[in-house]
Amino acid sequence: MSQTTVDTAVEGSTRNGEREHPPERQGAECPECSGSIRHDAEHGERTCTECGLVLDADAIDYGPEWLCLDDEEDRRRVGPPVSSIKHDRGLSTTIGWRDEDAYGNRVSERKRERLRRLRTWNERYSSKNAQERNLKQAFGEIERMASALGLPKPCRETAGVLYRRAVDEDLLPGRSIEAMATACLYAAARQHGTPRTLVAFESVSRVEKLPVQRAYRYLSSELGLRIEPADPIHYLPQYASALEVSDDAERLAREILEAAKAHDLHSGRSPAGLAAAAIYGAARLTNERVTQATVGEETGVSSVTVRNRYRELLDAYEESRDHR
Repeated sequence: MSQTTVDTAVEGSTRNGEREHPPERQGAECPECSGSIRHDAEHGERTCTECGLVLDADAIDYGPEWLCLDDEEDRRRVGPPVSSIKHDRGLSTTIGWRDEDAYGNRVSERKRERLRRLRTWNERYSSKNAQERNLKQAFGEIERMASALGLPKPCRETAGVLYRRAVDEDLLPGRSIEAMATACLYAAARQHGTPRTLVAFESVSRVEKLPVQRAYRYLSSELGLRIEPADPIHYLPQYASALEVSDDAERLAREILEAAKAHDLHSGRSPAGLAAAAIYGAARLTNERVTQATVGEETGVSSVTVRNRYRELLDAYEESRDHR
């Protein structure tokens, strides 16, 4: 296909932001019955209107992957989408660290020196002032901690938005970047229903738990964050994965927590502690060898809490079964 043909096809397909397809060739007929040819845009096929013969399948769609619902909206774009977890929203250029060309061959010493200078100047230009350097350091910390805790990308993006709001409202003076970044990620994890305990955050953060608690309370108060108390059930998947219990045990632990909530046993108690106790109780009921000490090590909940809570949870579970 010539370049002129490709350009014409792309131009015809993206006019007014709609999915359009090149017109059929004049005089195109079905080779079987000489019927007219119809283009099925939904399935990417060219078929005969008379006998149903499929001439072409899996045609290339040159249109955009989005729908334009507003005539004044311009959604053309090139490159990756913007990101809230990057200090420059991902709009700058990144020079790779490999001293190789496009074919994987090592470049000469002269070109390596030139690449090093380019990286240095690119690094200086991408963070021109103190605020951008602040954001760059904080977002690096958020990415590192989120990766260690297995938090999804939407959670990281939300943490980036919260940190930007804190910077814009001048909430950082007198507080460490690491503590505020950890507090933002902790809040984002709770908002997305993927909570982690403060003990888990302390294990991956560069600050201790107390500064993170203070930063989170300050952040929540100043930004007006309305975060509901964590549901103990949200902790079950990560605990079940860490303890390698069966699906039956995880399902039973969910039922135990539902019974505990029905008896209002979750009020005023740690959600993480209830989830750990439910997992332990479910493992006992399914005859799986999980000790209280193992549960405490994997979940960060003390074995004393597990021992005291699981009996109450099992009593509530047995009572709920008796009333069925």
